[in-house]
Amino acid sequence: MIKIFKTFGGYSEIPKAENGCWINVIQPNQEEIQRLIDEFHLPADTINDILDTDERPRVEFDDDWSLVIMRIPVESANNGVPFHTIPLGIYLAENFTLTLCSQDNEVLPTSQPPSIREQYRQITDVVNFILRLFLRSGSVYLKYLKQINHMTSQIEQDLEKSIKNRELNKLLKMEKCLVYFITSIKANEIVLAKLRNAKKITTEINEDLFEDALIENKQALEMAQIYSDIQSGMMDAFASVISNNLNVVMKQLTLISIILMIPTLIASIFGMNVPNFMEGSSWAMPGIILFSIGLSVFGVILFRKRQWI
Repeated sequence: MIKIFKTFGGYSEIPKAENGCWINVIQPNQEEIQRLIDEFHLPADTINDILDTDERPRVEFDDDWSLVIMRIPVESANNGVPFHTIPLGIYLAENFTLTLCSQDNEVLPTSQPPSIREQYRQITDVVNFILRLFLRSGSVYLKYLKQINHMTSQIEQDLEKSIKNRELNKLLKMEKCLVYFITSIKANEIVLAKLRNAKKITTEINEDLFEDALIENKQALEMAQIYSDIQSGMMDAFASVISNNLNVVMKQLTLISIILMIPTLIASIFGMNVPNFMEGSSWAMPGIILFSIGLSVFGVILFRKRQWI
């Protein structure tokens, strides 16, 4: 999908590209990719790099264009991993700015509420637009980190009573999300530093906006690292908890087997085909049953006093 906007805020959509416009490309098909090559003269290898989900963030300068690739967080249900990161490419040409991403996301302003899109309305140069994207990316990272923390708390409650590995697998997927986030945020910080020191960037950088973007990314990185450390320790602890829960269950089953063995033993003894002193008594059957129940109750009381049950 290719949309062309007159300004970076994404309010005024126009049919054709004009000087200073913003072109937003999301999930392009083969025809749209060919249009990017023919009409907007994007190099084919650059398009393939941006659409590669494993592409690392970087800054690239050429005589006629510049390229900034950052990694942004998106929601995903693939393999049960709720969040991962994908590349977002910002292609800077002389007459237009083009953003290219393989998936719809919360970083670009086109599909965001007016309160968020309004922040882009006052931006007139592409460098500060890129800084605004980094700032928004850090905010989205923080938002998803809070959701990961909430999911982890729910899994933690289930783990306290679990004897299966299902909850540990869920916790492992949360850890994978945090690894994706930490790696991507660190790489984004390097790109931010390169942008600030790039000699080809002649536009005056809004220092306040740059500092806000840097602080937001550092905060997201610190939170992700804290959550990752907590989860690593939690996984080791709860692996022992699951093993202990299983031992408790096996202990209880063993005690139940011992209690059930008492009436079975008595019934086996009196059921033997040999003479005994009760074969002529009409109270033999009820007496044996009551005696078996009494011994079983005594066994339960004994185990409870020893706190085995």
